[in-house]
Amino acid sequence: MNPTPLRLLHITDPHLLGDESLEIYDVNTTLSLRQVLQQALAESPVPPDAILVTGDIADDCSREAYANLRGLLQPWGVPVLCLPGNHDSPDLMSRLLNSDGFQYCGRADFGDWTIILLDSHVPREPSGRIAESEFERLESELRATTDRPVLVCAHHLPVPVGSKWLDAVGLQNGNDLLAMIDRFPQVRAVLAGHVHQPFDTIAGRVRMIATPSTCAQFTPDSPTCVMDLRPPGYRWLALIIDGSIRTNVRWLQGWKTTARPTDSRAPFMD
Repeated sequence: MNPTPLRLLHITDPHLLGDESLEIYDVNTTLSLRQVLQQALAESPVPPDAILVTGDIADDCSREAYANLRGLLQPWGVPVLCLPGNHDSPDLMSRLLNSDGFQYCGRADFGDWTIILLDSHVPREPSGRIAESEFERLESELRATTDRPVLVCAHHLPVPVGSKWLDAVGLQNGNDLLAMIDRFPQVRAVLAGHVHQPFDTIAGRVRMIATPSTCAQFTPDSPTCVMDLRPPGYRWLALIIDGSIRTNVRWLQGWKTTARPTDSRAPFMD
């Protein structure tokens, strides 16, 4: 077995648009993602083993937005694993981000670890749900990987984060997911996006991790949607052969937010 940790770069919720000049949350999301990637590349002595992108990739569900992501990540020359968020088009993603180094959902084995990517998308809903077919696939994959640690990835976390409005649009059947993974001790963590803030806790024996958006953040522990002043963010993970995980969140340096961004979705999300 390879004792070298598996190194992953986690980016999430870039909210890209087909027109790269447009903004969401008062942020040019193409620019913020480009700068995040430039900083991550500059601070890492070697490229990661893979890049994880956990949804809300294309805010407008356009082909051009997904092509934008491919154009930004393909030069890294490493596998890119993608799954859909509530703002995405799973159909388009499965066709546009499932070849030439990109993988849409499914399972990926890297070194001593397995990564399982789940679809929690519900059409026209901000909240998520794992479909019965996804649960069946997850169970099948977990039965086939009892000899190696597993990282499960989804857009929506199965646990609350402490913000009333965000928890109302979380994973509708999160308890079912927790019950499923509790049956399989090789599952070490669930990694997600959606909440636009760092989050790291333990549910039972499984670590629950969320990563800031590469564009704008939501203020933690707020009962209503209040945008944060924190800059774009991302996360590095090192998956160790013994099943443990080292991880840290990084914030984009030099990005100044002098006023809280406008959240045009607040009425919809309340």
